[in-house]
Amino acid sequence: MATERSSSIPTRERRPSVGAPIVDIQGSVGPAGISRPKHKRTFTGFGAGEIKNVESSIPEPQREAWLKHQVGGFKDKDGFEKDFVRHVETTLARSMFNCDEEAAYSACSLAFRDRLILEWNRTQQRQTFADSKRVYYLSLEFLMGRALDNAMLNIGQKDLAKAGLAELGFRIEDVIQQEHDAALGNGGLGRLAACFLDSLASLNYPAWGYGLRYRYGIFKQEIIDGYQVEVPDYWLDFNPWEFPRHDVTVDIQFYGHVEKTTDKDGRTISHWEGGETVKAIAYDVPIPGYATPSTNNLRLWSSKAASGEFDFQKFNSGDYDGSVADQQRAETISAVLYPNDNLDRGKELRLKQQYFWVAASLYDIVRRFKKSKRPWREFPEQVAIQLNDTHPTLAIVELQRILIDLEGLEWDEAWNIVTNTFGYTNHTVLPEALEKWSVGLVQHLLPRHLQIIYEINLFFLQTVERAFPNDRDLLRRVSIIEESQPKMVRMAFLAIVGSHKVNGVAELHSDLIKTTIFRDFVSIFGPDKFTNVTNGITPRRWLHQANPRLSDLIASKAGGYGFLTDLTQLNQIENYVNDKEFRKQWAEIKLANKARLAKHIKESTGVVVDPSSLFDVQVKRIHEYKRQQMNIFGVIHRYLTLKAMSPEERKKQLPRVSIFGGKAAPGYWMAKQIIHLINKVGSVVNNDKDIGDLLKVVFLEDYNVSKAEIIIPASDLSEHISTAGTEASGTSNMKFVLNGGLIIGTCDGANIEITREIGENNIFLFGNLAEDVEDLRHAHTYGSHTVDPDLAKVFELIEKDTFGPHQDYAGMILAVRDHGDYYLVSDDFRSYIDTQALVDEAYRDQEGWITKCITSVARMGFFSSDRCINEYAEGIWNIEPLAIEKADGLEKDL
Repeated sequence: MATERSSSIPTRERRPSVGAPIVDIQGSVGPAGISRPKHKRTFTGFGAGEIKNVESSIPEPQREAWLKHQVGGFKDKDGFEKDFVRHVETTLARSMFNCDEEAAYSACSLAFRDRLILEWNRTQQRQTFADSKRVYYLSLEFLMGRALDNAMLNIGQKDLAKAGLAELGFRIEDVIQQEHDAALGNGGLGRLAACFLDSLASLNYPAWGYGLRYRYGIFKQEIIDGYQVEVPDYWLDFNPWEFPRHDVTVDIQFYGHVEKTTDKDGRTISHWEGGETVKAIAYDVPIPGYATPSTNNLRLWSSKAASGEFDFQKFNSGDYDGSVADQQRAETISAVLYPNDNLDRGKELRLKQQYFWVAASLYDIVRRFKKSKRPWREFPEQVAIQLNDTHPTLAIVELQRILIDLEGLEWDEAWNIVTNTFGYTNHTVLPEALEKWSVGLVQHLLPRHLQIIYEINLFFLQTVERAFPNDRDLLRRVSIIEESQPKMVRMAFLAIVGSHKVNGVAELHSDLIKTTIFRDFVSIFGPDKFTNVTNGITPRRWLHQANPRLSDLIASKAGGYGFLTDLTQLNQIENYVNDKEFRKQWAEIKLANKARLAKHIKESTGVVVDPSSLFDVQVKRIHEYKRQQMNIFGVIHRYLTLKAMSPEERKKQLPRVSIFGGKAAPGYWMAKQIIHLINKVGSVVNNDKDIGDLLKVVFLEDYNVSKAEIIIPASDLSEHISTAGTEASGTSNMKFVLNGGLIIGTCDGANIEITREIGENNIFLFGNLAEDVEDLRHAHTYGSHTVDPDLAKVFELIEKDTFGPHQDYAGMILAVRDHGDYYLVSDDFRSYIDTQALVDEAYRDQEGWITKCITSVARMGFFSSDRCINEYAEGIWNIEPLAIEKADGLEKDL
């Protein structure tokens, strides 16, 4: 059940006259006590039809006063400094004597926020007036990174701010460093969503993102004695980039029961009653487009107790804990991203999170549509909702519930609206990663939704049976309800049945889902329902912001910064691949980026690394399928090889720094073992005087977007070594290549398309192919499985307690040696080691290496999130960008 608090309407307010303009009404026209017609202001705005009437109802003197005093954002350095000082002295109540760097960050952010919010308001008005179709992007994660630097660059005023801050006594780099990363995501799923929001705004598409406002995010990672320790991430201490909308609240219902009644036409009506209510409060985050006035919105929901923060009666009776229990229980819903679901209570909380978020978002979307007074059949013509993975799948059921229970539509009409509204993006081919919820849990938490899921499944299976009358087993395989113990709701199947398009995120991935996990659905719905949109990244964040010197160098040869909005223009730098001065500058920029990372490593870990070494990087979520364990086994093999050499032989070897980063889910024991081994190997190798600078191993704790912006531009080699057929796409592979690093990787995800674009000579591929994986796993289980001899030596070294008690790593070794080696570490290890030797050989030829790097960057034009969004808009959402003129000051003065 969802309701919105509205402002109280004066009981005796008269409607505006439609016969004469308001400004012509003179004198008294009614009894005393009844006001003149006036503009009734609301918090949540008007529909396109209403706003024109509202505009004409504002008396001319009022309108003139508003326009006379309308706020304008700063236009020059003096304007920025004036806004900055005003915020220091009034908003922050400080002065020049006690304005530290943190206060400078706050004031600078508020000055840019003021400007952004003016464009945000105009963008929303422009989109309302246009009354065109809008896309709503539902994602449980939005890994935004720092907002200030991004806002400066997108508006085109970073140089102005740098000069203004310098005059006021601050270095812009120090000010930017004060910002906490928004803890709204964990990995590639959330960063993809953030890139998409950037592209949607930059391309002027009418779009909103919807997510959860996590108070602590996933967690802040600390490494203590080599172990991952999770601590809360207090990122919301000061966040100038959000706007609380305390007027936009939605009551979200849980638990309770369903009552059925019959109306006068004999139609059965379901009423969801009782249970618990939690209030959702909206927080808006402006998302600026690059060099355009379009500023879209990300709406995040925070949870509060519907009964209020405090029960005075319980407090007065001495029940002090009970007096705040409702509020504490409600606030846990939006407290943490991915609460540990090893326990049943954790599972319930995760499902609660998902419904809370989609119910609040759908209420908002439906409310906005109803303002237009359009018939319901036009809903899919005005609204496109994209499900980023299975987390928001309950939105399908919730929209069906709204249409049949609250709006009174017939089932078939409602279902037709639902299926034409939703698109579903799949992000995994791993069957164990596809979300399932037990029927008992759904029944307990969302009793009406379970009924609707069963009805959806019944009608779907009836359709399947009519089309395939002789294949009873097909019904079992495609049923949304898995007949297991206990019965489970298969969310991916529900997402497929309830959407009009299902897309994978790389060509291999899209082919695999059609031939493996969703093969039966292709038979039922036909191949046209399944499509591919290969992921991309925003070059504004991942080149211009993360690597400004490289961006400037490219612009000097590509005729300006047009490549930031049309990445295919990168191809112009291939003309300079043999230009000595260009190559020299290219190498200098890479070395400077490596020196910056070396400084960060020294400050954060105490390990000293040589920037002239080969920097070998694997930073991403820690997971067995991403095979960080194979990487660290390879590092141990390199260590063994170096130890076996004479001092003279060692002098001829290439120095290498192996850099790791990433978080393991709190309940993922094996991933935590991998982190522990990496750190313990580092503590041994880094202190071995025989090895010196020939090999260093570094684990950078609490990997996030801001750290990625330091690490990625410094990479020589990045590792994308997942078992073939397990990584849907990957986007970090694109970021590394765009910044002039090379890849060592398997034929998996987007690595295949990157190879096709940049050429096989510029990437180091190894390992088995996806089509061989199942046969190898079968052979492991039912035939003989021999561990690679060099890998066996690595295991022997670990089992000698070289890196601490070997029992700490027993699970990792047993998984490979005795338990079937599901991720084919042993099968690919020899190929991996041999390919690493090829990397060493290639890096020795620095001239050849630079040629590979320049050529690779020049050919990365395909991997822009702008291209992705245009493909979604044309092939899935059917939306058009709004034609707008660029505002003053938003074109870059380059």
